[in-house]
Amino acid sequence: MQRFTFNRFLIMSLGCLAALLNHSAYAEEVVVYSARIEQLIKPMFDAFTKETGIKVKYITDNEGALLARLQAEGKNSPADMLITADVGNLWAASQAKLLKPVQSDVLENNIPAHLRDPQQEWFGLSIRARTLVYNTKKVKPEELSTYEDLADPKWNKRLCLRTSKKVYNQSLVAMMIAEHGEAETEKIVKGWIANLATDPLSDDTRALEFVAAGKCDVTLVNTYYFGRLMKKDPTLPLAIFWPNQNGAGVHVNISGAGITRYSRNEKAAIKLLEFLSSDKAQNLFADVNMEYPVNPKIAVEPFVASWGNFKQNPMNLSKAGELQTTAVKLMDRAGYQ
Repeated sequence: MQRFTFNRFLIMSLGCLAALLNHSAYAEEVVVYSARIEQLIKPMFDAFTKETGIKVKYITDNEGALLARLQAEGKNSPADMLITADVGNLWAASQAKLLKPVQSDVLENNIPAHLRDPQQEWFGLSIRARTLVYNTKKVKPEELSTYEDLADPKWNKRLCLRTSKKVYNQSLVAMMIAEHGEAETEKIVKGWIANLATDPLSDDTRALEFVAAGKCDVTLVNTYYFGRLMKKDPTLPLAIFWPNQNGAGVHVNISGAGITRYSRNEKAAIKLLEFLSSDKAQNLFADVNMEYPVNPKIAVEPFVASWGNFKQNPMNLSKAGELQTTAVKLMDRAGYQ
């Protein structure tokens, strides 16, 4: 009887040990769903693993597919973290109850309040500024002033815009609604459309190419598209103008992340999120795509810094998510396709 009891105890003990070992191994891996492509995230994950020993497994896809996947998987999702671009997508994930609040002094210290969710469900990790770019042969910088001024008739047949279907422009218009109200913003957007030199274009790069070719004089783009094009051909007659510097400031958006609602390795995932906001990771995260570090203590990459300093709009980016649907309807009414 004693021998049987001892054997059973030994088997149970070995079983528990195996379970603990398996759990330990499982806990040392964070699974990330990322709408940012591999070349933009792998350097940070490799640095995190080297520092902590925690492995990072990641799956990349577009934001719509990742949100749909998280919803379909529900409690069975292996994902611990969602990384995506534009606050509109992060806000949508939060509204779909795909993220959970995170209390972290590290994140609060590293990330300014307007670049993180008031409910602490998502956090900015890099800043992308949506600003004006103009043809230096056709426009003097003193002619430019604000986003709103692009509705002035003096820009008739001189403006190019990316399609309204992209979330970048939807977020800009949403933030304008938060600042000016719906009626005034609709008036501004109608003015933009009246001033178009051509139909809305497929992407920011195309808009920049049209400006460089003299097909229009000014456009609205995310700065990293400008950076990519100028690195390819520094002779292009293009320059950045920072609008609204005497008012609210430049519209900024983010690439950011949140911990998934059913994360199985929450502690390790929070460690990764904190790491991505740290001195060690911020330049890696921002520099690879010519963005700005979200952590204000971190120096901007020299090529990006050469575009000059600017004041950014301090309004909390949650407004871009809250008013996204309103913005889309407004743009449709204004004839912005």
